[in-house]
Amino acid sequence: MEPAIKILIYIHAFFGGIGLITGIGSIVVKKGGKLHKRMGKLFSIGMITSSLISLPICWMPKHQNIFLFLIGLFTIYLVISGNRALGFKTKPKADLLDKIISGTMLFFSAVMISIGLYCQLNNIANGILFTFFGGFGLFMTVKDFIFYRNFSETNRNWLSKHIGKMVGALIASITAYIVAGLGIGSLIAWIAPSILGTFYIIYRNKKIEPKAKTIINPS
Repeated sequence: MEPAIKILIYIHAFFGGIGLITGIGSIVVKKGGKLHKRMGKLFSIGMITSSLISLPICWMPKHQNIFLFLIGLFTIYLVISGNRALGFKTKPKADLLDKIISGTMLFFSAVMISIGLYCQLNNIANGILFTFFGGFGLFMTVKDFIFYRNFSETNRNWLSKHIGKMVGALIASITAYIVAGLGIGSLIAWIAPSILGTFYIIYRNKKIEPKAKTIINPS
């Protein structure tokens, strides 16, 4: 069993590496260009494949890890939701699948927060990580439903949602590299990429804000 698990872990790491490299590349190249789109597709394939492989590994003997299982689900949500955000450029409203994706992650975010609070109240290690990432997931999914409810021709912040979700998935890849690849498993190593990535998302959204206003209210 263990040799098979190791093979799965290597495949998981390989696709995670593809996601990390192409994710960084998609940030560096010109946004909206052919290269950006191609790297974005490779990033999505790499991250989803890597995360899907990680899900069964987290339940295998000597590798059980509910936290990494939930993080894998969170990463899949970010990539799928980030890609679907592009569809709001043309479609009139959120469909049932959009709501199912967000609703599923909302449920698992609540699970993460509950586990985190239980661990913290009982002095169990890493409870803060469950609470931290569960809080992020809750924040994002609640914003999803607010967006779905208030969506209109004058409220098309689909690009902001795309940037936030895809950068969020890249943050997950960078965190995995630091923790698993470099073997730095401290609390700072887990949390710092998310904090720094959030500042980058805010910066990117501020940068596209004037363009969004121009598109909505052309002079």
